[in-house]
Formats: sequence, structure tokens, C-alpha cells
Amino acid sequence: MLGRIFRLFIFLALLALIGLVGYSYSGLLQPQTREITRPVELDVD
Repeated sequence: MLGRIFRLFIFLALLALIGLVGYSYSGLLQPQTREITRPVELDVD
């Protein structure tokens, strides 16, 4: 009985890992990018 539960847990963990890898490769985890320009003052003495 304990072996079946352990196998089920391993199976669900592998399924979750495959789902996470598939989701990350789908492109939905890319951050939104935007261009930011700021003036920089250089203190040159």
C-alpha cells in the first residue's frame, strides 16, 4: 500500500515537472520589457 502511494507521488511530481518545463518553453513566462532612458550626470573634476 505504501509503495503505491510512493509511486503515485513520484508520478505526480514528474507530471508537475513536465508541466512546468512545458509552460516555461511556451513563452508565457517572458517578462514585459520597455525602454527606459535616464540622463546621467558625471562628476568629472
